[in-house]
Order: sequence, then C-alpha cells, then structure tokens
Amino acid sequence: MKKVKLLAIPALLVVMMLGFNACTENFEDLNTDKSKLTELDAAGVGNAFAAAQYRSIQASWQTFQSLFADLQSQFFANTAVNFDSDRNVMVGNWLNGAWNGFYGNAISPMLGVLDNTKPGGPSENAAVYAMMNIWKVQMFLPRTDYWGPIPYSQVGNGAKSVEYDSQEFVYKDFLKLLKDGAASLQAFKGKNVLGNNDQVYQGNVDKWILFANTMRLRVAMRMSKVEPALAKTEAEAAAAGGLLSTNAHDAFLAVTTNSRNPMAQATAWNEFRMSAAMESTLKGYSDPRMSKYYAPVPGTTTFKGLRNGYSKAQLGLEPNAPGNNSNVNDRFLPDNQFTTPFLIMNAAEAHFLKAEGALKGWNMGPGTAQEFYEKGIETSMKQWGITDAAAISAYINGTSTPIALDAGHAVKTPPMTDIPVKWAATPAKQLEQVITQKWLSLYPNGHEAWAEYRRTGYPKLYPRLNSDNPEVPATAIVRRTPYTQGEFNTNKPGVDSGIKLLGGPDNSATRLWWDKP
Repeated sequence: MKKVKLLAIPALLVVMMLGFNACTENFEDLNTDKSKLTELDAAGVGNAFAAAQYRSIQASWQTFQSLFADLQSQFFANTAVNFDSDRNVMVGNWLNGAWNGFYGNAISPMLGVLDNTKPGGPSENAAVYAMMNIWKVQMFLPRTDYWGPIPYSQVGNGAKSVEYDSQEFVYKDFLKLLKDGAASLQAFKGKNVLGNNDQVYQGNVDKWILFANTMRLRVAMRMSKVEPALAKTEAEAAAAGGLLSTNAHDAFLAVTTNSRNPMAQATAWNEFRMSAAMESTLKGYSDPRMSKYYAPVPGTTTFKGLRNGYSKAQLGLEPNAPGNNSNVNDRFLPDNQFTTPFLIMNAAEAHFLKAEGALKGWNMGPGTAQEFYEKGIETSMKQWGITDAAAISAYINGTSTPIALDAGHAVKTPPMTDIPVKWAATPAKQLEQVITQKWLSLYPNGHEAWAEYRRTGYPKLYPRLNSDNPEVPATAIVRRTPYTQGEFNTNKPGVDSGIKLLGGPDNSATRLWWDKP
C-alpha cells in the first residue's frame, strides 16, 4: 500500500533555542512548559517570530490541508488510489500527524515570542506582542474549525494533561486579541517592526492593523448565525477600523531558503488534480483565472477536472489518471517552491465579507452589497494579473452559467449551479453569488473555503460519488474532524473535556458551535 509522504521540515535556529522536540508522542512534550522557555534577545525574538509564522503553515500542510480541507472544499480531487479521505474517511494517522505537527512545531516559538515580549517580559515590546497575538488567531482558527473545542488557553502550562476550551470561548478570545492587537499597534503606525523576520508584511505595522481588522471581520461573520448581535457589533467595528482593500495589502507568507511553499513542495507527488466543481464553474463563466490556477492536460489546451469521491476501482480508470487531468499552474510546481509565496489572506475576501455584511443590513461603510461584490471580483482578478478593465467588466456582467461535464469524463456531471456572475435580483441568489465568487477567490486556501461551505452551504458543490464513512453519506457534508487517537492515548482527561464541550458525538457529522442550520 502506498504510504503518505510527509513534508520535510527545514531546520531553524529557533528549534534549538526553544528546545523543540518534533518526534514526541507524549502530550507533556507537545505541551511546551512556558517556564522553561529560553529568554530571547531582539534577534532571538525575530527568529522565533519567523518560525511561528512558517511552522504554523508548513508543519502539517499536507496531512492537515491538502488531504482534508482542499478536498472537502473541492478545489481539488484526489487521484491517489490508496488515499481514502476524498471519500470522507477520517484517516487517523494523517489527522494525528496534523495535530502533532501543529502543537509540536508551531506552538513553542509562538509562546517564546509572547512570553518574552509581554509587558514586563525580558524583551518587552508592545508592537511585537500585538503582532504575535494577531498571528495567534491565524494559527488557531483553522484548528478550531477542524475540531471545535481544542487545547488553547492552557497550552504552555507544562502539565501532563490539558483541558480543552469551548469553541465559543476560543472565538470570543480571538475577537479580543484582534481588537486589542489593532488598538496597540495604533501607536506604531508608519513604523517598521521586525523587518524581514516578519515573513508576511516585512514589519509594516499599517498592514498588520488592516490584517487584524479583516481577520476580526472573518471571525465575526463565521459566528453570525449563533451570535448575530455580537457578530454585527464586531463586524461593524472591524470595517470602521480599516480592512485589506487592495492587492498591496494581501497577506502572503514569503518563501526563503528556510521557508518553502508547502503546496509547491507536495505537488510532485501527483496526489490531486483540478476538481469537477472548479471545471464546471470556471469554464461556464469563461473565467480567466482558470489558467492561473491550473494547467491544461499535458499535450493539450484542455482543462479537465475530476469528481470528488471516486472509489478505488474508479480511480484506476484511464480518464481519472493524473496525466489525463489538470494539474496546478506551474507556479505551484516543485521548481517554484522557493519562489512562489503562500497565500494567507487577500483583499478580495474583505470585499466579499463586506458584501455579505451589507446583505445582512450591517454597516460595512460606503457602498452597496453589489458594489462590494463587484469590487471583490475585480480585486481577485488583479491579484492574478488580470488587469484589462474591459475584460473584468465583461466578466462581472456575464450571464453564462456553470456547464455540464461529459466528454472525456468517467461520469456524466450536471452543471454545479445555475447562477451567473451578473448580480441577481433576489437576496438568496445574491448570497449564493457572493459566496461562490468568494470561493473562487480563496483558491488555494482550502481551510477557509471549507469553513465557509459548512457555514453557508455555498457554493453548491457536487455530492461525492462515494462515501466510505457511515457517519457522513455521499450526499452529506463533513462537519468536522474527530479527535486524534494520540490525544486519547496521552491526554485522555483533556480530550474527554473537549467532547463534553462539543455538544454531540465525537464524529465527523457533529456540527461545530458556529455551524447552525
């Protein structure tokens, strides 16, 4: 049986400084004891900050994002015959690797920065402390959106067992960290902090403030069904504080000799290709981003995707072979793992968040839902180098719809949906348009796309052809990932506390706190 290839993690100085142990299976080793962290000087803080940024993305990208969120969001479909997660199987060793990769790799440098730069810390620095807390939200948001209750507030206490926090607690703490972080950074506007040790904004404080506010709007929108009044208040405050608005504000993790693009590293393994959902939508809209996201089938000018959830036998059919379907664009191939930066958050998302907020009647600043929607499309196009104003206008006013897929495919597939790009007349259709275009613009951020699909039910992704998970049939949505066996083995009192907070059984059909029908 083919085994999953695990990403190699480049060595960084901070590993030695913070006593990180990557191979541990003991929870007390994963749970860094803050009292044993090394005091860091300014250079050490900078190295640790860079490590926290990179390791939170790279440490478990394949087993965390590629093999789960990217498939559940249908940016890609699986092509590896012996890989089961595209049929809703919660592969335990992959999830265990994702959990340990995060808690065992990324947490130590984050705690080191916070402990050293906090008020009264040995390297007290209000700006760095604020920036690290803002990034902490970026680190933990995908994790709580996978599992729900997680170890959060007690991480770093050095105990052999750590209780979990409810997702409600985690989300509300996110809002506080983002609000306080943006407020603290106001005193440093126009200044540079950390320079190139900040691998996202190279120390630009003004952009960090916009990033914090946009993340606050994202978090508020996610909880809008379960806490509508609080979500409205937080969203309006975030919008008033200033959001990412142009591609100059986009957040990308820079690549260096020590910080490679994990997606570009993994594409050599031929485990995934373009999805049928993407093919139907991008072709139907004559979307110029298709050639920016994917490559034609080798030897042709044709783009082709696969349905999600093929059985092992179906994956062995000739039409489903990797060589007969569209791989990623060349920028995401291994030769470019040290040149293509990794997307964290883009300005297009901020515009789509404002569009949805306006549809809810929230005050998102000057503009209408339609104007925010169209600005989101324009901003996404420009992000990918599509700058012709006439072409963008024609796309925004397009009336074509996603297409059916037949010729060359193993199964006949209807159009993904029936909506055009041109702004619709009814609120229900408008919301579907906003989230569908947001989905397209989020590529290749499968974490966020899957979370928004669960929250809204949009885009109207195809049902899986097969599900090998009895908890989630082919026509249903995977709502979360179950807790890992490693946690039951080494932190059972903690994981038991998480299950109590979950509000349902520890399986992939249980909805998260914010995921209300």
